[in-house]
Amino acid sequence: VQLQASGGGLVQPGGSMRLSCAASGTIFSIAGMGWYRRAPGEQREMVALTTSGGTTNYADSVKGRFTISRDNAKSTVHLLMNNLKPEDTAVYYCNAVLVVPSPSGETYSDYWGQGTLVTVSS
Repeated sequence: VQLQASGGGLVQPGGSMRLSCAASGTIFSIAGMGWYRRAPGEQREMVALTTSGGTTNYADSVKGRFTISRDNAKSTVHLLMNNLKPEDTAVYYCNAVLVVPSPSGETYSDYWGQGTLVTVSS
């Protein structure tokens, strides 16, 4: 199983950007998907999460600006980021908790994408 993230790059303050992350491989189901980020010199923080039931959770710093969505048929999660600020500059990582095959039948496993850099600067 792999997570492949796309999007990222340079955007001006106030601009928008969409990140996408697709899970591939043998997957029985998706328990949850989300995005985290690590700014220079900072610890990794949760940005947005979505569960299999459709519940979403956002960091306070991005509420009202970022929207997470999921395409279950394509095992893909998107993060639409609007009104970007310089403090949103970070490496963004997608994360997924997937139900995958195991010797005992199936198990929950945690996966991370490779990270994509978002730079908000004029």
